[in-house]
Amino acid sequence: MLKIWGRATSSNVQAVMWTVGELGLEFERYDIGHKFGGTDTPEFLAMNPNGLIPVLKDGEDGEALFESAAICRYLAARYGSDAFWPADPAARAHVDKWAEWAKSTAATAFTTPIFWQLVRTPEKDRDPAAIDRAVVAFDRLLGMAEAELEKHAFLAGNDFTLADIMFAHVLYRYYTVDTARPSRPAVEAYYAAMTERDAYRTHVMVSYAELRA
Repeated sequence: MLKIWGRATSSNVQAVMWTVGELGLEFERYDIGHKFGGTDTPEFLAMNPNGLIPVLKDGEDGEALFESAAICRYLAARYGSDAFWPADPAARAHVDKWAEWAKSTAATAFTTPIFWQLVRTPEKDRDPAAIDRAVVAFDRLLGMAEAELEKHAFLAGNDFTLADIMFAHVLYRYYTVDTARPSRPAVEAYYAAMTERDAYRTHVMVSYAELRA
């Protein structure tokens, strides 16, 4: 049984939970962080000295794992199919380069300069010009995804992979925050397809109303 510490409204937790859902794994999740607190207790810091969510333990004697991308890679390697997380090093590296790009480049370009500004920052403290520049910068990255999605159904090829988890978990927020968005037909069709996946609807399409400033 997986044990996961982290609130449902955390985008990093959502990536982990979507992976868990797609792989059909049994789990217990504990609300912690933000309004729930608990990340500064000795017990939690013993699992993650960063004091951040998510944390995962696989079984009672499992090591406490932190960093969402590392957790997702662990789950993919242990429980995923070869299509989801290939065994061949070259094929896996192809998936992983897009997963890493999605997590380190695309999600970073969205979460702090766009989502945090539009949702977690009081309106009086926002910088509309900076937000507009961030949307343009993020759209340039979406252009990279657009080029790939014009060639195949998923980010890294014809199969749903961990790269899609790392990329598409931010799209729900991108397409629901109150901002203008340049048209990206292939990304929009891809996002619509993601919203048809049960695990995406359950773990990613989560209201973020409680995060509003």
